[in-house]
Amino acid sequence: MVGYWLILAVAVVTEILWALSLKYIQQHPGPWPVAASLGLTLVNMALLSLAMRGIPAGVAYAVWTGLGAVGVAICGALFFGDQLNGGQMGAMAVVIAGVVGMKLATG
Repeated sequence: MVGYWLILAVAVVTEILWALSLKYIQQHPGPWPVAASLGLTLVNMALLSLAMRGIPAGVAYAVWTGLGAVGVAICGALFFGDQLNGGQMGAMAVVIAGVVGMKLATG
């Protein structure tokens, strides 16, 4: 079971990288950034699919999207200068609490 959660964690990281790659493409258009984004899409979907072999689909998807969204918001602020306000940070804390709750309720 731990292996599936590890796979899901890597899928979350690839989800974050994929979303950030879209922003990067806007700033640095070209074939290589687009190819990297497409590659991340394939890896991301494959990893999520593998994780769902051992984690219920709804739980895996909630964790993937929730942590992916929080990760993109934080990395967008760090690497692209996106602004985060207190309300957004509070909402991210709620998302993280929800993800932790999903994990604890799943086992």
